[in-house]
Amino acid sequence: MALRKASSYSKKRFVPYTRHSKVKSKAYIKTVPQQKIVKFTMGSVAAFNRNEFLYVLHVKSKENVLIRDNALESARVLLTKELDTHLQGQYYFALKVFPHHILRENKMLTGAGADRMQTGMQLSFGSVIGRAAIVKKGAEIFLFATNNEKNISTIRLIIDKIRSKLPCKISVEFEKLG
Repeated sequence: MALRKASSYSKKRFVPYTRHSKVKSKAYIKTVPQQKIVKFTMGSVAAFNRNEFLYVLHVKSKENVLIRDNALESARVLLTKELDTHLQGQYYFALKVFPHHILRENKMLTGAGADRMQTGMQLSFGSVIGRAAIVKKGAEIFLFATNNEKNISTIRLIIDKIRSKLPCKISVEFEKLG
């Protein structure tokens, strides 16, 4: 079955749904979907930890939104590929949000004869279909760091490529360290 469109979840009011426990009586979530995000930090992590990078770019959300893990992963893959191509490892990149929120869907059938197979609102809690990160207005989504001032314009162009992959408007803030 195909994924439900992201607008079903991204900008709606929601109650955080994250309770998963190894104790069966305390677990509201029986099965947790697999994490789709492979890595959260890329590039030269050791150099970033030694504070060797002078220029930092913060990508922040301009609105309250849920960002699904597959959207974050697709943006991360594109960013990593472009950064490796253009900056040859002279960068640090970090994904700053984590998809804790569990998404549910009450599956409904359509078509002739479907009314005999579904329960309607009788058991409408829904089954687990994915994960999402709860992002507040002004929260940081991505962080980029580099040594060379010329790389900042390249990073900004790469960030413009991922705007369509995210369900929110983003702002880019520049910071010079030291």
